Formats: sequence, C-alpha cells, structure tokens
Amino acid sequence: MFRGFALLAFFLASSAVFPQGAPRNEDGTFRNNYPHATTDFADFLRWKAERADVAEPAGGWRVPVVAADLAALRAPFANPSVTWIGHATVLLRIAGKNILVDPIFSERASPVSFAGPKRIVPLPIDVPQLPPIDVVLITHNHYDHLDESSVRRLASMPQGSPRFLVPLGLKVWFADLGIERVEEMDWWQNTREGDATITFVPVQHWSRRTLTDRDRTLWGGWAIDGDGLRVVHLGDTGYSRDLRDIGTRLGPFDLALIPIGAYAPRWFMEAKHLDASDAIQARADLRARRAIGIHWGTFPMADDPPDEPPRALAIERERAGLAPDAFDVMSIGETRRLPWR
Repeated sequence: MFRGFALLAFFLASSAVFPQGAPRNEDGTFRNNYPHATTDFADFLRWKAERADVAEPAGGWRVPVVAADLAALRAPFANPSVTWIGHATVLLRIAGKNILVDPIFSERASPVSFAGPKRIVPLPIDVPQLPPIDVVLITHNHYDHLDESSVRRLASMPQGSPRFLVPLGLKVWFADLGIERVEEMDWWQNTREGDATITFVPVQHWSRRTLTDRDRTLWGGWAIDGDGLRVVHLGDTGYSRDLRDIGTRLGPFDLALIPIGAYAPRWFMEAKHLDASDAIQARADLRARRAIGIHWGTFPMADDPPDEPPRALAIERERAGLAPDAFDVMSIGETRRLPWR
C-alpha cells in the first residue's frame, strides 16, 4: 500500500511540475507556460524606426561555408550525423532515419520573393541533392522556419512525401497545399519513427504569418532519442524555465542545437530570442554534453551583425569556463558524426 501511495504522489508531483499540453487564452490562442515581458505592434514600429543599419563590411561577412559532403550524407556509415544547412535548417541522421528540421532552401525568408531577409551565403545543398527524407520537423510558422516553397519541393521528392510533424493548428495550412502526410503535435506529445522517439517540447516564443493569426498555431522545439543518442533542437526561443523542464524530463542530451542569433536590440528581442549568455545557460538547463549554435549567419534578422553571434558565444563560453567544444558552431554545409569526441 505504501508503494501505491508513493507512486500516486510521484504522479501528482510530476503533473504539477510539467504541464501536459500548451495553455490557451479564452479566445483559443496559445500562450507560453511562464510569464514574461511582451512587446506589441507599437514596439515593433519603434524598433523599425530605431533600427541600426548593419552594413556588410568590405571583405564580406565572416560566415564559414563548406561544400556539403553529398556522398557522406547518402552513405550508411555517415549515420548518425548532424549537418547544418544554414539558419535553423538541420539534417539529422539518427536511428537509420533522415530527419530534416525547419527546412528553408529559398533565397529569402519572406512571404514574397522580392523583399525580406535575403540569404547572404550560398546554399550548401539543395532539395534534389538531399538523401531521402523520412521526417520533416517544423518548430513554428514564422517565414524563416516554415517556407512554403521548400515544403512543396520536399513533398514532391521522387521517393514520395516525407512525414511532416508540425505544431497544433498547422495541419490545415499543409492541407491547403495538398500535403496530406501531416501530423499535429502538442507540447510533450511524442511519436515514433522507426527506432527513434520524437517529442515536441515547449519553448518561449510566438507564432504569426499574417496580420490576423497571432498565436493561432503552436510553437516549440523537438527532442529526438535514437541510436542511444539524445538530441534537442530549440527552433526559436527566449530564455524561460521551459529549458529546465526539458532537461529534467528528457535530458541529459548528447547534443543541443541552440539558436544564438537575432538577439539585438535586447529590449525588443529578449523574450523571443536567446543571446550568447542566455544560450550558455540554456545548455546547462538542458543538461547537454555538447551544444551547437544555430540561427545565425544566413539571413539578417535583427540588429546584430550576421557573423557576430559566434564571437559573442566565445566570450560567454570563456566566462563560463567551458571548453570550446562544449558549445561551438559549425560551418554552413558541414557534417559531423555523432557522437563526436
């Protein structure tokens, strides 16, 4: 009987610590788990009015780019591995599956082809050069993470459409494109893809694609467990207690893919995006053995220069007493075997 009471107490405590799904407002829109500072459209207009002109230096941005190793990406011995395609687009090869996160292969992160943030480095690999993709994971609906052209192209790959795992509310968007192999996920829900377990995890962010759909669809990150490895991709996030929740519930992680760019100015970006100091703390909260900084060097999204985040990360990493390989960055197009020592 005592054992039964102990199990009940553990269940109740766990339920109190970890919400089992995303909370909603009275109008049905989603909200974050923990209170935080917010900004509104007036703040956006103020930022645009005050925005610094980040001009490209004469020698160009210092963003490392390498040619993708296409043979390695298609060869069985390259599994498991991680390839950074740019921004938040990452190809993970885990448990015999090819998993693509937040694919954007377009020249602009924008609803239109003639304006909006433009790619500043060459695309290291395009859709036809990819190995067969089993699963596509979407973290949220912002244009630099959910790109219509890229999604259409992936769904039309010769081997057939991959399986799309998306946040709550996004299935209808895919259906409007004629893409049917789509599954919606709530926070902490998980599914299987072969021998890999994929879990949608809460982060502090927001969603919007039009002027009228603010927070109508969910946002989050993805944790993948397979091959004896645990990897987490945070998509976009501000710093919050969600990161400790993820680390406690699903960690420790062998690798955390943590956004480190688009953080300035802090008065406007702090609740939305991590800076280097926040990212170092995020790695600790996630209980990640190693971390890679993503979401930089591809599309100019904020007031920080596109090549600044790795330098800021190096300063904060040294301040925290971490070895360089505990939290570093990759070249765009680079592939690393997992786990690396």
